[in-house]
Amino acid sequence: MRVLIFTAGSRGDTQPYLGLAEALGKAGHDAVLAVSTRSLGYAEHSGVRLARLRQGPVPVSDSRDLRTVMEGSTYATMKLFRTARRTARPMFEDAWRIASEGADLVVHNPFAIVGSHIAEALGVPSVPAPLVPVWLPTKEFPCPYVPGRLPRALNWLSYGVTIVPVLSLARATDAWREELGLPRRRARHNPLRLPDGSPAPVLNAFSGHVVPVPTDWPDRTHTTGYWFSSVTPGWQPARELTTFLDAGPPPVYIGFGSMVGRDPRRLTSAVLDAIRLAGVRAVVATGWGGLRPHELPPEVLMVDEVPHDWLFPQMAAIVHHGGAGTVAAATAAGRPQVVCPFFADQPYWGRRLHALGVAAEPLGQRRLTARSLASAIRSVLGDPSTATRAARLGEAVSAEDGAQAAVAVLERLA
Repeated sequence: MRVLIFTAGSRGDTQPYLGLAEALGKAGHDAVLAVSTRSLGYAEHSGVRLARLRQGPVPVSDSRDLRTVMEGSTYATMKLFRTARRTARPMFEDAWRIASEGADLVVHNPFAIVGSHIAEALGVPSVPAPLVPVWLPTKEFPCPYVPGRLPRALNWLSYGVTIVPVLSLARATDAWREELGLPRRRARHNPLRLPDGSPAPVLNAFSGHVVPVPTDWPDRTHTTGYWFSSVTPGWQPARELTTFLDAGPPPVYIGFGSMVGRDPRRLTSAVLDAIRLAGVRAVVATGWGGLRPHELPPEVLMVDEVPHDWLFPQMAAIVHHGGAGTVAAATAAGRPQVVCPFFADQPYWGRRLHALGVAAEPLGQRRLTARSLASAIRSVLGDPSTATRAARLGEAVSAEDGAQAAVAVLERLA
């Protein structure tokens, strides 16, 4: 079985699909992972067959426009949509080139909009595989993109917001579909609908221990557990890192992935002051240009790219932005968490982890100060019950073989 996998975006948007590709390879299948140029370097030593997919409409997360979007600017959001329409074409071209060798199945992040159209052009099944429960409507909770709670009657309707970014590219997508000889059929921009109008099978790449499966999700939905990839072959930690870890009690990890906000200097200052106020040692991740102070106190070590599955289990607590990939790794590590969300689904993960009792109350970026962050860190480190719940949840999540379960579903669909 030859499977094309399409994703786009940051490392967190890539790593789960890398895990699926690895599992497919171990099962004797031919998997090709189309990954954005942005994350190509991270994945190139994995042993998985990769294909280059230009960034296209996925905004660069350290761009000025996206930083403004994180602050809630409607104007910046509309500007990003206009930019996306102009930059979609290179991604379309790359996708069709990658598909030229054919496939038996196409698995895709629904936001990698090329996936369902490529499957239709090849005449093979399309399998959307979301990392976040934003695509399948349910009456049991609102769309994770919607802040806060809604009256239960509005939960189902709230999922309409998910399709907006896809529809913003409808004109460009239709022009490309015409070149491929594809019809202007109904629901062509809905990745959860097959060409004949029937619902597509869905692989949810997250754990039911973290997101309880709603009773009103259809039977075609498979919530498999997280898809973890292995530590990069041949990777070894820097001596500076191992020396720091051995020099004292377990530190706290602080990293916000590719999220940097509009004021990285303020964020850096708040983080370093919070470490001092909390009286902890810390490993601080730089991300893509966000946290880069010139001088560091001895209780802080700054790192760049370190595999989360190696680093997180050695931490006392994990402070992060709430991206889906980081949530998966932090939860599997079984460590208490502090979620500092920026935007999109991140506030949802913060609320969810807090409801499970494994994380402090979410600390949004607008409320993040040195004192509030220090208080959150002290609260999760000082509560043994939080540590116990986090360890139990980590054991449950780690016991799932989500990628292998996904492979079994795909084998039945091919």
